[in-house]
Amino acid sequence: MICVAISDNNIEKCLSVLDKVEMAEIRLDLTGFGIIEINRIFSHPTPCIATCRPETMGNEDQLERLTAAIKAGAKFVDIEIEAEPVQQTTIIEVARKHKCRVIISYHNFLETPAMSELFKIVDHCFELGADIAKVTTLSNSKADNARIISLYTIEKPLVSFGMGEIGMITRLMAPFLGAEFTFASMDEGMQTAPGQINYSKMKEILSGLQKDLLLKL
Repeated sequence: MICVAISDNNIEKCLSVLDKVEMAEIRLDLTGFGIIEINRIFSHPTPCIATCRPETMGNEDQLERLTAAIKAGAKFVDIEIEAEPVQQTTIIEVARKHKCRVIISYHNFLETPAMSELFKIVDHCFELGADIAKVTTLSNSKADNARIISLYTIEKPLVSFGMGEIGMITRLMAPFLGAEFTFASMDEGMQTAPGQINYSKMKEILSGLQKDLLLKL
């Protein structure tokens, strides 16, 4: 499944995108949506992840937006692994009450840690209460790609891929390795992370790969 990362602040455009995709991540820290817009977005039938990175706002604003999204119908909520314990616990409690699946996410924009460290990170995500662990790191080499996709040997719900140009291949491999979903951008120039491929291109590539695999079976 392809999850389209939405960061546009035009609510009508975002709703139009939701009509055309199978899943979306709404970056509430980038859209700037208020409670009214959040209610409109997350009441849409397309499954959505509520994500609100805290870099541009305080914990209180993050909590308010994520809580509103969960109550409006978000199917998933993304919480950073490094978030304060009280923040994590509060958001998880709200999610459990509204049957919203919890993603605990780890991002490393500098490097891909050693294999042993990556496994510890995944374990910690589930210790914190994750339904899905998300581990994304910057791929600086093919060896980094190999390590990040090796996480799929863990038989738990997982999203794992490498960021950056070198890591693009891991975004395409992820659905075939057992990822819950992989991420794409809404349009060219609308990437929310390095190496993100736009939705139409990713859909075309994955469809072609799937056909090739079926022909070889």
